Amino acid sequence: MPASKKIIQAHQARLSQCNLCPDMIGPVITGEPASSKIIQLGQAPGIHEGRVGKPFGWTAGKTLFKWYESIGISEEAFRKQVYMAAVCRCFPGKNPKGGDRVPSGIEIEQCRPWLETELQLLKPRLIIPVGKLAIQQFLVFDRLTEVIGQQFKIQTAAGKLDCIPLPHPSGASTWHRMQPGKTLLHDALQLIASHTAMSKLIKS
Repeated sequence: MPASKKIIQAHQARLSQCNLCPDMIGPVITGEPASSKIIQLGQAPGIHEGRVGKPFGWTAGKTLFKWYESIGISEEAFRKQVYMAAVCRCFPGKNPKGGDRVPSGIEIEQCRPWLETELQLLKPRLIIPVGKLAIQQFLVFDRLTEVIGQQFKIQTAAGKLDCIPLPHPSGASTWHRMQPGKTLLHDALQLIASHTAMSKLIKS
């Protein structure tokens, strides 16, 4: 059984005080303290998430939740019933060459124990990594076409669980709007919809 909501809230309270990475820009962003068998793992918050106080709370989130709506999962139900985590929980800042800075290897490693704890507390049956950086935490690949549209069995701190990757819903990316990305995204969403851990969210 997943840990209780109260235990998850205590974990998030500790997480919100983290200041290990001097180049990261707070606040720490967390989702709802959902006692869930499903974890969605994003990459890192964007510049707007600190203001709205929730993961995927801006443009990319609108696209992401349109994807879930297409398989009968409302944004409200998803946020309440899926634990939303990220590789790094603070905004990395802007890249001088454009876009958001990619977190360093050290920053990823320093944030990793929070995810390990969440895996142990929730004991999920399904993890949905969103975007290349998140997928790389569990799978070895060169191209998104090698992993999107498939379900994998992976070994984690919580034991074996299913992993269904999604591409990042960034407006700057054309991957999910062109072939073969469009078809592979559709296949991935159908796998998510048919997963037994998702059954309660469909049309809720």
